[in-house]
Amino acid sequence: MRTDPGAATLRPMSAASRTSGAPRRILVLGYAPVQALDVSGPIEVFSLANRLAEEAGRRPPYRVELISPDGEPLETSSGYALCARAAYAAVRGPIDTLLVAGGEGTRVAMADGRLLAWLRRRAPGIRRVASVCSGALVLAAAGLLDGRRATTHWSLCEFMERSFPDVRVERDPIFVRDGKLSTSAGITAGMDLALALVEEDLGRQPALEVARWLVLFTRRPGGQAQFSHQLAAEWAEKQPVRDVQAWLADHLDRDLDVAELAGRAGMSARNFARVFVREVGMTPARYVEAARVEAARQRLERTREGVDAIAAECGFGSAETLRRAFLRVLNVTPSEYRERFRPVAAG
Repeated sequence: MRTDPGAATLRPMSAASRTSGAPRRILVLGYAPVQALDVSGPIEVFSLANRLAEEAGRRPPYRVELISPDGEPLETSSGYALCARAAYAAVRGPIDTLLVAGGEGTRVAMADGRLLAWLRRRAPGIRRVASVCSGALVLAAAGLLDGRRATTHWSLCEFMERSFPDVRVERDPIFVRDGKLSTSAGITAGMDLALALVEEDLGRQPALEVARWLVLFTRRPGGQAQFSHQLAAEWAEKQPVRDVQAWLADHLDRDLDVAELAGRAGMSARNFARVFVREVGMTPARYVEAARVEAARQRLERTREGVDAIAAECGFGSAETLRRAFLRVLNVTPSEYRERFRPVAAG
């Protein structure tokens, strides 16, 4: 891709963040059948950082290599193959960052003793070890995530908790960084993690420029939920509770305690709370908070309303209550969320 020469506006990096000497060596490890976007998404982030740096007259900061178990092309679950540069066992020399991709091949990789031994042997000498989607299960199988916080695709979090009790699984974030180990959620979250690594290496402005050219919003914070509350919440099977869910979405500014919701359903408060947990999988109070955070999140992204006004409209009462809820649910403040989700201005 050739970008507009006049638009390559990467700012000079500070001495602390400037890449010195040889480019950082980034290895992406896949195991067939690999999820194609787990590989191509992060690679495109690093590659675009290289192209933009070159157009700005600087040394490319990265050398990116795809590796596989045998050095042969990697079959993807999408039906095409990706060319690997080498077999993982043939890799020589220092590695700056190792990123393990996910996909259907994860199940075989988790039982590959040679691969797991290689990961355990090489990991201590690698500056950063990361994963995309189910790749976290491979790191866990190698014992690299024991005692650490980690995440993976939302559909695999329960399996990860059962299979690796020493790993502190966090179900909500799109990526989690714990020391030199980083794990990201499903598929496209790998690009968010890669952008975070670019920002760590090169600074905020280069990461924003990469996001701009990839037509992405400003880098999402790792604490953002993997998907919106509306998608995550299970709708109740019983009509009274389902009706309450639909009603409260349009009345978030009201006092939505259990008594109010139970009255809408024509049930006693005690019975309503019991049925709600059984049908929806969370307490009414937690559901209301999640719905309010989701509504506030959308307003922060799509409007210029002040935080005080959004807090009132979404039923938080005060900006401070909204702030505490955002920190609890998304791990960022409302102002940080709005800043990180504001699109980079074009031109």
